[in-house]
Amino acid sequence: MAKLITIGNSKGIRIPQPIIKQANLENCEIEFVVTQEGLLLKPIKNRRAEWRKNIEEILAKSEGQQDEGIIEEFLNEKFEDWEW
Repeated sequence: MAKLITIGNSKGIRIPQPIIKQANLENCEIEFVVTQEGLLLKPIKNRRAEWRKNIEEILAKSEGQQDEGIIEEFLNEKFEDWEW
């Protein structure tokens, strides 16, 4: 059980560490979803987190014809203008 506490002009709760670990909320951004029952906290998955590993695996399978700069160029691309 938790109670709302005042934090500046806002309210907050303290979440016990075992619950944070069990809910995979450590070191991530959290999405708030308002439901009829209350508030749901969901970790926001970093969709790009595994990109480097996946790209390296694909390029390694391309018989050593790997361009070393392609990974850095792709991962550093600015995606603001892309529609997801």
